[in-house]
Amino acid sequence: MKAMKTEEFDKKFDRGESVIEHLDIEKTRRPNLETKRVNVDFPQWVIEALNREARRLGVTRQALIKVWIAERLLLSSQHKSPDRHHDGVS
Repeated sequence: MKAMKTEEFDKKFDRGESVIEHLDIEKTRRPNLETKRVNVDFPQWVIEALNREARRLGVTRQALIKVWIAERLLLSSQHKSPDRHHDGVS
């Protein structure tokens, strides 16, 4: 990867030229989107229901759980009053 001054990088980008060769993609990260593994225990009937729904939709059980939890959290955050903090404590 060739070093480049910021001004040159910006000009190249603004002209619509590719700057990808000047980026260190190996070290990129997506703030607030890094993953962290958690373990959750469910009753057997919940696992079976999740499996049925995942098969019906053609996705993995893990994908289904991720989408459902994300949807619920987004819905919940839309109903919060503006003065509440988003630190996970209600």
